[in-house]
Amino acid sequence: MSVIQKIRDKYARVAVIAIAVSLIGFILTDYISGRSRNLFSGSGSTTVGRVNGTSIEFTDFEAKVKQQEDYQKAQGYQTGEAARQQLIESVWNQEVDRILLTSELGKLNMQVGKREINDMLFGANPPQDIKQIGTDPATGVFNPQKAQQTINELKKRGTAEQKQQFSDYLGQLEFSRQVEKFNSLINGSVNYPRWFVEKTNADNSLMAKASMVRQAYTAVPDSAVKISDDEIAAYISKHKEDFKQEETRSISYVLFSAAPSAKDTSDALKKLTDLKAEFDTTKDVDNFLASQGAPLTYKGYINGKEIKIAVKDSIFKLPVGGVFGPYADGPSFNMAKLLGVKSIPDTVKVRHILVATVQRNQQNQMVPIRDSATARHILDSAITLIKNGQPFDSVCAKISDDGSKDKGGVYDNVAANGGFVPEFSDFIFGNPVGTKGVVKTEFGLHYIEILSAKGSSTGYKVVYLPTPIVTSAETDNDANNKANQFVGESKDSKSFDTNFDKNLKGKGYNKLIATEITPNAFQIPGIGVSRIFIKEIYKADLGDVLAPQRIDDNYVVASVIEVNKEGTKSVAKARPLVEPLLRNQKKAEILAKKVGNVTTLEAASAALGQPVEQLDSLRMTSRTMSTKMGYEPKVSGAIFNPSNKGKVVPVVLDGVNGVYVVRVEDVTATALGDANVAEQRKAMYMQSKQSAMYNPNGVSGSLRKAATITDKRASVPQL
Repeated sequence: MSVIQKIRDKYARVAVIAIAVSLIGFILTDYISGRSRNLFSGSGSTTVGRVNGTSIEFTDFEAKVKQQEDYQKAQGYQTGEAARQQLIESVWNQEVDRILLTSELGKLNMQVGKREINDMLFGANPPQDIKQIGTDPATGVFNPQKAQQTINELKKRGTAEQKQQFSDYLGQLEFSRQVEKFNSLINGSVNYPRWFVEKTNADNSLMAKASMVRQAYTAVPDSAVKISDDEIAAYISKHKEDFKQEETRSISYVLFSAAPSAKDTSDALKKLTDLKAEFDTTKDVDNFLASQGAPLTYKGYINGKEIKIAVKDSIFKLPVGGVFGPYADGPSFNMAKLLGVKSIPDTVKVRHILVATVQRNQQNQMVPIRDSATARHILDSAITLIKNGQPFDSVCAKISDDGSKDKGGVYDNVAANGGFVPEFSDFIFGNPVGTKGVVKTEFGLHYIEILSAKGSSTGYKVVYLPTPIVTSAETDNDANNKANQFVGESKDSKSFDTNFDKNLKGKGYNKLIATEITPNAFQIPGIGVSRIFIKEIYKADLGDVLAPQRIDDNYVVASVIEVNKEGTKSVAKARPLVEPLLRNQKKAEILAKKVGNVTTLEAASAALGQPVEQLDSLRMTSRTMSTKMGYEPKVSGAIFNPSNKGKVVPVVLDGVNGVYVVRVEDVTATALGDANVAEQRKAMYMQSKQSAMYNPNGVSGSLRKAATITDKRASVPQL
């Protein structure tokens, strides 16, 4: 990532995303800097789960989670309980897949040789971390010999732990290549036989004409059909695969708000109002904001179009030095002070050379790499080379520490939106095209040239003093006391409901339901993120009322109202799915009895009291056969069954939406057009490979289905 991009990121909101682990950066940084970390420290051996009898131990599992957490922190991504739980889920899936795939790879004796490993590390397309340590900072060119030398030094002089970590890295690299080969083998085995394509073409060419009499299931009242528990159970027994369920629980809950009260809001507003006079008159804005603990404020000029706050027009009308506010700003009150106004371009195109004085380490900390005097000497040498006729691009490629050096240090269509540090931004937006100069920022020294500019707008320099609206201890205690009082009067689910109806319902509280909560869930919609709360739900028994839990701005009181064990769904759980199917089956039997033996469409029409309808230009390939009839596969199958051509189908067809009596008038074959079977087979093969490419879990999903997987994460306290 370029330094300029890091500058952008510093002032941008960064979403937490799932990142693949990059171990080598940690290992080599440790080795080169002489530091040593125990990445694999953890708790005692606790089994997290088993896959086909192979255990996943907590020590190793937690180490891999920590590696990914460290990597996220090093990249500047936000962390927290939700992010950690997402990583735990990701690592679990990786471990399950690793065990399953390792078994398959062993059966195939699929190997990766030393030459192949060396080519992966030092060939034309090395991993990014290897490329980084092997790139010459003077030329920007990857030197495989340098990378290999660094790794050889690690092997000789590194600590035992570092050597083991690098060995693990190579093992993971080898495993990744084996998986690539395995997936290629599976995906390459796809085949569409000629007969299959020819049969498909023949079926697609068919066009039918038919007549029918139909009666919808709604003609029979639901009250006329009863479905017993035994019938539901019998259906489940015949279709067990369709009624598998994982372990889940459901709760009924009440939220007691601990959000800031009206008084808390008033207190926050008064606190900020009391500071307005001093904020208005202060000559040292930076120190004043720091003394109030205000967060970092961007102090460069920003295009007024890029300022996205509702009150910006009021701020823009201020005299320079004026203060607007307090005003409501989400969960805070805010005041804004206008420090400057000037005309600036809409966008500019610039190029620059950066000689860095700091760089970001694996802990996301800025560490010095050279002093300012040395940086200035290097930059002056670069400027001299350019003045003496050396192309800017080539000097930039050799000297610059910014990722943009590969494109001549150019940044195009740059807008004044706070994406660059203030000193850099103010230079490129505050000077005319053609200006060249040296600018010092927190990242080092930049030699900048302004190449072009477009448009014209007004830029504003604004600083902000926010005061968050926070919950007072009094408000928090009040919500906690109400929640505890409710728990004290609710010993089980029955009294929970009674107590709510008697004491809370009339006061504006709501009793809500959360269903299908899994053992490894970490958040509940409507409540928030809390792994601890879900663990408490699973410690409780059916009917228990849980102690209040503070989650976000609420105290939650919950009662366990449903416990579903892993296995087959109960009759009660399956009834909403099965009952409509069985009801329609019985309705079909009732309607079929009205028709009796199928003879003619006219007789069926008289029996059902429905007209004879015509169906024309029907295609087997159409999911919806006609505008008169939705998805009816049984009817489609009967019409295109060669034995029924020119006849009345001898049985009443029980379809999706009703019953049908059908007469097939005719079935003809239309021209296929240019049906090149060889090209069709090739296209189908390529489509399957492409689908597999975008569905990397296809193979592992099949392996999981056939595996015996025991997930014990929910029973591990640390998870």
